[in-house]
Amino acid sequence: MNNFVKSFAIGITVTATMAATNLRAQDVSQDQGNGAPVLSMDQVREKITEYKPGESHLMIVGLTTVGFVTEKNDFTPTGGIKTTAKASSLGDADRYEFSPMFLWRQSNKVLLEFEPSYTGGPTLGVNWADVSFFAAPGCIIRAGYFVVPFGIYSKRLAAGWINKLGSDPVGMDMPGSDFGVEVEGGFPLGSMKWSYDVAITNGFQMDSTGQVSNVGIQSPNPNKTISGRLALLPLSNSSLEIGVSALGGNLYTAPGTIPVSYNNPTMNMYAVDLSYYKKLGNITVNVRAQYQTQTINQQNLPRVDTPSQTYTFNNVVNSGFAQLSIRPTGLENKLRNLELGYRYVTHTAPKESLFGQNWSESDVALCYWLSWRQVVKLCYESISNSTYDLPAQGVTGVGGQGVTNRLIVQFSTEL
Repeated sequence: MNNFVKSFAIGITVTATMAATNLRAQDVSQDQGNGAPVLSMDQVREKITEYKPGESHLMIVGLTTVGFVTEKNDFTPTGGIKTTAKASSLGDADRYEFSPMFLWRQSNKVLLEFEPSYTGGPTLGVNWADVSFFAAPGCIIRAGYFVVPFGIYSKRLAAGWINKLGSDPVGMDMPGSDFGVEVEGGFPLGSMKWSYDVAITNGFQMDSTGQVSNVGIQSPNPNKTISGRLALLPLSNSSLEIGVSALGGNLYTAPGTIPVSYNNPTMNMYAVDLSYYKKLGNITVNVRAQYQTQTINQQNLPRVDTPSQTYTFNNVVNSGFAQLSIRPTGLENKLRNLELGYRYVTHTAPKESLFGQNWSESDVALCYWLSWRQVVKLCYESISNSTYDLPAQGVTGVGGQGVTNRLIVQFSTEL
């Protein structure tokens, strides 16, 4: 609430209070001598309530994640000798986050959301900043900076106190958040349910290596990106959800970064996801999975050794994860607070590119829930990652096989 509204509300309250005090000294059954009726105490209270900003509410929630990580990295370059490096961090710099979220409801129809985020870097980021209008049952219109509707991980599972494991699966941060307009909702479908979430956003830009990133709020690209997710909950208890997502749009290229012979760069992404929740006796089982593919049409990109010449490759990136967790929620002792989670991650990028890799990861975690929104995690991650040299372009020394073993102790909470 801004200072003007506060001052206005205080002024109305003081005025009404003075009027109420004056009424006590008068006969409420008579007028004031100038023809104006005298208000009863109930009427005064009604007037005060009428001018109070009663439909405006501010709530501060959010999340924080902090922990300790130690890891061992082995790397064997192509045709070379293995080297080993060890590292540890008391702040768990790769996964540390402090993100308060401000929710301001101006009425039953309007909600403002703002979540700044500090993740250990020199600057403060923003996860989202948007305004939502509840247009009708099953329809919400949103505008501003929000998580792009694509898959389930970024929008539903990325928060540390929701994520069963100690880190985010590689590749799931794409497409992230963007500026635009979004419409989402859902409706019954007989005994089933379905939901929709579609958006038009500023989109992405491509650099000279063929990688993409958000173009930002001042988009020089006149062609916007359209994305959306449709989901079906086929069971009457909504324990199973199956979703499909799509995203498409032209990519902006900064003048001079791409040869003039580029082929109207366009990106298309598709994803399928699954969520399943089942109680088997005293055990609760939770399954989550997502697989996505990202394709950019073939481009003539500048070579590293001779930028005046070009090369091309099939620019396809595939990412996915499958996650299983079990928890003995039916027990009556503290064992019910334990949860065991496992996740497998895969991520591949074209080996002919400067960012080519073949990543596979197996993660296991033992979680102890202090409350429904506070969890302590002990996690182990085993990562295998192949990278590639590009001798035809004079790029060597980066290819090889890497193996990382990582131990994480982490605390996460919703604020």
